Amino acid sequence: MQRYGVREVERLLRLPRSTVRALIHAGFVTPSRGPRRAWLFSFQDLIVLRTAQALAAAKVPPKRITRAVKALRRHLPSSMPLSGLSICAVADRVVVKEGRSRWQAESGQYLLAFEGDPANGSLSVIERPAATSPASAQHWFELGRSLEDDDAAAAIDAYRQAVAADADLLDARLNLGSLLHEAGRLEEAELAYRDAIAVCGNDPVVLYNLGVLLEDGGRKLEALRAYEQALGADPALADCHYNLALLCEQLDKPREAIRHMAEYRRLVGHKGGGSPSRR
Repeated sequence: MQRYGVREVERLLRLPRSTVRALIHAGFVTPSRGPRRAWLFSFQDLIVLRTAQALAAAKVPPKRITRAVKALRRHLPSSMPLSGLSICAVADRVVVKEGRSRWQAESGQYLLAFEGDPANGSLSVIERPAATSPASAQHWFELGRSLEDDDAAAAIDAYRQAVAADADLLDARLNLGSLLHEAGRLEEAELAYRDAIAVCGNDPVVLYNLGVLLEDGGRKLEALRAYEQALGADPALADCHYNLALLCEQLDKPREAIRHMAEYRRLVGHKGGGSPSRR
C-alpha cells in the first residue's frame, strides 16, 4: 500500500501543515510512523485531508475545520467510510451530504433545503437521531449507487460494506465487480465475480460479466466457457450471444459464431443493427 509523507500531502493537497497536525491531534487521522518517526499517510487519510482542504478553500477557519471533522466522526457509525460523504461549507456551517440527506457536522442536526441544493439555497434544521446501530446492507448498497458517478472509489467501499453486511446481496456484488473492472482492477474484479458465484450460484449476469472481464484480459478460452455457462443459466441473454458470436469468430469457430449471432438477432428482434452494450 502506498504511503505519503507530510511534504507530499502539502504538495498534493496544498494544505497547511498546522491543519494536518491539528487533524492528527484530534484523532481524526492516524498516520503510521516511518523512518525517524516521520508521519506516513494512507490513501484513506488523504481522503480525510482532502475534505479539510475543501473546507479551507471555502474559507472555513482552521479551528472550525478541526472541530467539524472531529465531531463528524462522533455522529457516524464506526464502520462508515468518510469517502462515502460529501462535505461543504454553507455560510458559517459545515454541511455533510450523505446520499440524499444533509446534516450539520458539528451538531449532527439534519438540514432541509428549500431552494435547490443547500450549497445555494436556504436551510432549515431538524434533529438528527444518534447513530446507535451499524448501517444495514441496503443502506450501503444505496450509498454505493448514489456515489458511482461522483466517487467510484467511495462507491467500491460502500459495496464492499454491503457485501460484508449481507453476503447474499447479489446486486452489490455485481456493482462491485463492474466498478473494479471499469477501474482496471481486473484481478479484484475477477475475485468479486468468482466470490459472487461461490456464494450466490451460477447467476447468468455474473457469469456474463466474468466473461467480459476475462475477454478484456486476453483469456479468450476462459471467457468462452464463462459465456457458455451464462447461456446455460439463461439462454435468452442476448448480449451474451452477441459477445460469444464475436469471440467464436476470433477462435476460428465459424459455425458457432453464425449460430450465436442468429440467436442474438432473433432475441433482439432485428436484422443487423448496432452492437449491444458490453455489460
